[in-house]
Amino acid sequence: MFEAMVKESLKILSGGVSQSGVRDHNERLILTVLQRHGPTAGAEIARLTGLSPQTVSIILRKLEKDEILRRGTPLRGKVGKPSIPMELNPEGTLSVGMKIGRRSADLLLIDFTGKPRRQLSTTYDYPLPKAVFGFLESGLETLLSEESKKLQARVCGIGIGTPFELWKWHDLSGVAAENFRSWKDVDFFSEVAKFSDLPVFVVNDATAACHAEHLYGRGAEFRDYFYFFIGSMIGGGVALNGTVFDGNQGNAGSLGAMRTTGPSGESQQLIDTASLFLLEDRLIEAGVAPEILWKKPQDWSSISRYVEPWIGTTAQELAKAALSICAVIDFEAIFIDGAFPPEVREELVARVRRYMVNQDKRGLIPPVVEAAAVGDNARGIGAASSPIFRQFLLNTNAGLSRM
Repeated sequence: MFEAMVKESLKILSGGVSQSGVRDHNERLILTVLQRHGPTAGAEIARLTGLSPQTVSIILRKLEKDEILRRGTPLRGKVGKPSIPMELNPEGTLSVGMKIGRRSADLLLIDFTGKPRRQLSTTYDYPLPKAVFGFLESGLETLLSEESKKLQARVCGIGIGTPFELWKWHDLSGVAAENFRSWKDVDFFSEVAKFSDLPVFVVNDATAACHAEHLYGRGAEFRDYFYFFIGSMIGGGVALNGTVFDGNQGNAGSLGAMRTTGPSGESQQLIDTASLFLLEDRLIEAGVAPEILWKKPQDWSSISRYVEPWIGTTAQELAKAALSICAVIDFEAIFIDGAFPPEVREELVARVRRYMVNQDKRGLIPPVVEAAAVGDNARGIGAASSPIFRQFLLNTNAGLSRM
């Protein structure tokens, strides 16, 4: 079901080839370098890619003519003619992304640099197919109606970020449960084809969030890292050798299924001890409307008395999980992000760091624990980046390049 099962990822790249028959590869290589490094002069692009200056010049002219690239601010201060770097044209291509969550869905239109141009959100008790695809259909029309015809034509696809095995995400019974289990037989591509001819890319939502951090956040700072995203249910992503690894079935980093121990010594899954639905349950028990968790802009200051103990428990679980993960692969870093305000993320990271100090780390090289940068929108932005990545950036998992 998941297009993400086709393993694609991104690296800081070199090793271009100059034969005329593989120009598409070289174009993607140059676009990938510009995406990772920002505005870059032609001579530096040639150095980074290994392509000849002539090949780089020809490709840059073509991409500029196609309005995929644009000229940046001239670099002055050196002897001779000022160097003019090339950069991605934000309006060179646009993409749509939808995040399907347990309590809400977000629909975004992003530009070539990953910046959201417009965004719509909806909430529901449970994400039933009819409501979700109805939101996508009406929202798509709303998002695109505000763009010029020229930019509408530059939308390269729709990415959908959805939890793995969504049909199991409920505690319903009767007819409602049957309606929810219908997700198992939903063909995302056929459903979207009923109202749009744009290509569709379906990805795991937590992996999509990891892609967003890798492309537009702090992912370039580390070669290998594990990424936690805490939504209604906790999920994760894996980056190895400078690229996000989706896994053979598009479900790499599914740490929610990691085993942990409950308060009475019973075996549990991490999803049952470090997810936002636990905070939601606390609010409901206290008679507080849980909608505040999903309302935007996010402000949790009025529920801090409930958030504080949740952070403490979650941080302990993340510290243990991080070391378990690093017993398999010695990740340089652990990134933490989620569907919560930035101040909650910062406090959670600080707590995890403190708990890591007293953990048994024999035989392990402790990773650094860092706050991710993209935030609550990571799943939607990551979903929207899928069409851009698949059509404009280099698929390094295909073995075309090495770091």
